[in-house]
Amino acid sequence: EEQDRLLRYRPDQPQNPKVLRIAIIGAPNAGKSTLSNQLLGRKVFPVSQKVHTTRCKAWGVVTYEDTQLIILDTPGLTSPFKAKRHKLEEAMLTDPWDSMKHADLVLVLVDVSDHWTRNSLSKEVLKCLSQFPQIPSVLVLNKVDLVKKKFILLQLVTELTEGFVNGKKLEVRSEVKHNSSSSATSPPTQASPSENRATESHCLQKADQAQEGSIWDNSRDMRDSESSLVTEAAGGPKRCGPRDIKHMRGWPCFQEIFMLAALHGEEVDTLKRYLLMQAKPGPWEFHSGVLTGQSPQEICDNIIREKILEYLPLEVPYGVVQVTEMWEEGPSGELLIVQNLLVPRKSHMMMLIGRGGKVISRIAQEAGQDLMNAFLCDVRLKLKVEVKS
Repeated sequence: EEQDRLLRYRPDQPQNPKVLRIAIIGAPNAGKSTLSNQLLGRKVFPVSQKVHTTRCKAWGVVTYEDTQLIILDTPGLTSPFKAKRHKLEEAMLTDPWDSMKHADLVLVLVDVSDHWTRNSLSKEVLKCLSQFPQIPSVLVLNKVDLVKKKFILLQLVTELTEGFVNGKKLEVRSEVKHNSSSSATSPPTQASPSENRATESHCLQKADQAQEGSIWDNSRDMRDSESSLVTEAAGGPKRCGPRDIKHMRGWPCFQEIFMLAALHGEEVDTLKRYLLMQAKPGPWEFHSGVLTGQSPQEICDNIIREKILEYLPLEVPYGVVQVTEMWEEGPSGELLIVQNLLVPRKSHMMMLIGRGGKVISRIAQEAGQDLMNAFLCDVRLKLKVEVKS
């Protein structure tokens, strides 16, 4: 009722409100929901190691002082062929595109730990960017903590940007190490001038005021790298329009590049500060007390489905249908939830229950804990398993 009231009534407005709508797109399992949860500061979007955990677009709201960020968490961009093979809903195909139509800024998330996909943007992502070239875009390299050789990140940047960032050409230059002591004390790069010193940590900075300079930071991780990136003012595409993406592997119109590890929250605050600074004057769309547009029931379904995806193998969890049988408040203010999980085969039921009921008990326990953290109250969750009639 409180959630409905906040969504229904006119939002409170500060004296000089600012707002930014952010679409987060990328391939399945790139970490979009994990990043969204970190930006929100609470877990409201489902996360698992399996692809297609997010089945439809959902939004979250970050309200900080006079600024409101509206985060549009979308399903991973996939092709019609893959959607048909995995029996995915039509929303999996249309929702990312719908989010782009309403966005002021788009974050393109890339999983740099995936050796098979990290060297190029997917055709679906490139198609999306090319369709909306007027929307400013930012490249976010996620899971950088899993890349041991940091110079690989430099190579990925040049490939994923086609060699251009913010209209300036990037070049990789080798650093000659004379001896071990000099390499340990002298960082290979020098930070470029920028109006925004707060975001220098792990992003490639704008260098509008610099004729030539490095755009890498002096971070400890990058001191072992033998290469660095520099910008040249000439040669970059100043404007981006629709492009022939047939032979493209990257996008040459990114304004910034960030590197982070969303799962552990590393450098997420740096990205958040940047997003807050990109907000433009405009009225808030939601009350400051609103965290997400999902109903409590939707949050509950998503969290339970996240655990089912985590504990069931292969395609089995995608066939589970969730039916909520009870949702009410207990005598002490606790939330009582009973949900029936319907599966297509008896063998699937046995897998979901597990030997001695261990699997279903673990799912109920972990989901219940996440629900308590989301709703900030005691939750008693009971799960039942049946074969579909």
